[in-house]
Amino acid sequence: MFDILCFTSRALCPDRAAFLRQIERLAAQRPAAIILREKDLTPTAYEALAREVLAICRWYGTSCTLHHFARVARNLGCDRLHMPLAELERMSEEERRHFSVLGASCHSADEAKRAAALGCRYITAGHIFETDCKRGLPGRGLSFLREVCQAVTLPVYAIGGIGPETVAAVKEAGAAGACVMSGAMRCADPAAYFEQLLTNVSQ
Repeated sequence: MFDILCFTSRALCPDRAAFLRQIERLAAQRPAAIILREKDLTPTAYEALAREVLAICRWYGTSCTLHHFARVARNLGCDRLHMPLAELERMSEEERRHFSVLGASCHSADEAKRAAALGCRYITAGHIFETDCKRGLPGRGLSFLREVCQAVTLPVYAIGGIGPETVAAVKEAGAAGACVMSGAMRCADPAAYFEQLLTNVSQ
């Protein structure tokens, strides 16, 4: 089993309506989760967008994970939250207990272990390859990914520059799945995009 997580970026879509249409097309493919990453929004704006995205995901039976805005997630009754590790460490144990699925973004084997100790159900590790999201910063590479995967028993999802041409390599390095953002947000045919990802993993 190899899972795909879709991280969102509304900046890659022409407007809000196009963004929501793309979310609907992605949700229809039933990825392991859609993670609403729009952390540049105000809490109020994020909550308004999250309501719409959660409704779309519920319609298609696709898991939706909220990102960064823990209070918004609680307000909306969403029990899935993904956080930067430093922010997760600032949350109390009581706050963390509100979520049945916690994930954290990690950048070292030590961070992965700290995330596991906080009760995370999975982590993302990256960035693995060069990506426009981290322009000018070299990727940490597959040896880094192997080290993180060996450090914890949690599922590790590779993030950063993952696409059809690199997805097989991250699986071979031990990742339980891959995170996609630019490719997912920009693809005209999500069904074909997912099929290509999963076909390349299985070869």
